[in-house]
Amino acid sequence: MPQRFLTAAAIAIVALISTEFSTSAQEKEKASPQKIAIRAGRLIDGKSEAPIANALILIEGDHIVSVTTAAAAPSGIQLIDLSKATVLPGFSDAHTHLLLNGDITSEDYDAQLLKQSIPYRAILSARNARIALDHGFTSMRDLETEGAMYADVDIKTAIASGEVPGPRMQVATRAMTPTGMYPLLGYSWELQVPKGVQYVDGVDGARKAVREQVMYGADWIKYYSDRRYHFEPDGVLHSMVNFTDEEAKALVDETHRLGKKVAAHAIGSDGIAAALRAGVDTIEHGDGLTDALIDEIAKKGVFWVPTITVGAYVAPGRGGNWTRMVDLEKAAFQKALKRNVKIALGTDAGGFDWKEINQAKEFEYYANYGMTPMQAIRSGTVVPAELLGWSDKLGTIESGKWADLVAVSGDPLKDITELQRVKFVMKAGSVYKNEIH
Repeated sequence: MPQRFLTAAAIAIVALISTEFSTSAQEKEKASPQKIAIRAGRLIDGKSEAPIANALILIEGDHIVSVTTAAAAPSGIQLIDLSKATVLPGFSDAHTHLLLNGDITSEDYDAQLLKQSIPYRAILSARNARIALDHGFTSMRDLETEGAMYADVDIKTAIASGEVPGPRMQVATRAMTPTGMYPLLGYSWELQVPKGVQYVDGVDGARKAVREQVMYGADWIKYYSDRRYHFEPDGVLHSMVNFTDEEAKALVDETHRLGKKVAAHAIGSDGIAAALRAGVDTIEHGDGLTDALIDEIAKKGVFWVPTITVGAYVAPGRGGNWTRMVDLEKAAFQKALKRNVKIALGTDAGGFDWKEINQAKEFEYYANYGMTPMQAIRSGTVVPAELLGWSDKLGTIESGKWADLVAVSGDPLKDITELQRVKFVMKAGSVYKNEIH
């Protein structure tokens, strides 16, 4: 049976056997009243410079109707009392891997591709989607399936259809590298082992691969711009560039021609420079950003998704240059912040176990690296909404936007770690979590 049918079947199994989350989003919407009012003690709406006290949010269906400071809610509709809480827009994570569950060493990665079937990994991805939603992430961009083919399209479809709970998704399907430049590597040539990516060679091959992935449901195209990160006497983090300029430009040109966007894994300065030459829309990781590259990324309006959480998590286990790379990225982050680079929150969840770290840890890193708490919050709400092309639909709490809201008990402007303790989650007007007392 083809892999996509197996994967779809696995997701269907999740919907059937789940007991803890057996009520689907569609059933919740049918059971919920058509209109809801939320009383927010403090509202961080994503637009205002300061919180709004005692705000009233009116919701109809899956959209926000109005945000006021009305003294009382209209009669005859359900009132959710969050008067002792801080309400914020739902969070967005711009870099995840739902089909991966920890990737410190090559052995961690290889075991998942060699010992877990794609249907089984799809089942775990449904679990991971629920974890993300429970932590307040109502939207995510998933940047490759790591050998699980197009299973991310299936999980996105299952969530959108209300079969399983999870964030709104944009997906990249299979990342691209030239032949032989991404695991699984090092096995006997006599064995056909799984590939973590799609191998792509030549300009024509690049265009064909883009067309194929878009045909199967890719919202984004992701490619690996570099590998083999190392420091040279100049103190700069260098790397080996994977694609020729002609190949990379063909990837980007074909993607843009088809109305999609491109994310480039680019860690070393050489890989970042090559990706910028190709015209990508986002730089992922970017540890080796130099002053000149920061100026270029700012000038071109390219988004930077730093994924600090995963770097700090894997560095001790990987050793080598990884600890130094974490420190280098902190310095680059502080420079980029001063030059108004568009920094979008992305965690690389899946690179760490979804059950082990709350994705909202990334907010804490941004605040520790120099952002104000409000800037950090916007990096995970307003900025990724723009990156995803959904600024008219999410990122702020205002009339006409999707009713995607989260709430915490404390004040995240005083303690950013409050965002790791989300007590209330609403997506599209349906309440998925409410632990506010």
